[in-house]
Amino acid sequence: MDIATDRELIGEELQRLTWMNSTEAAKYLRKSRNALLIMVNRGYVRPRKFRGRLYFLRIDLDRLLESSPY
Repeated sequence: MDIATDRELIGEELQRLTWMNSTEAAKYLRKSRNALLIMVNRGYVRPRKFRGRLYFLRIDLDRLLESSPY
């Protein structure tokens, strides 16, 4: 399996998820987990917390990308 195919499979798996943990959300945004946590701290995206873990709605991440001015 080549790299492009691996990336496509990861993307397809993430597209099916409604809720993502911070690692999955960072992969979806193609950012590091630390960069995602900085975005949370700055109020760009709002996570939900369940049992001490952060979870993100895919639709919120999509809105973040769509509203980006760059």
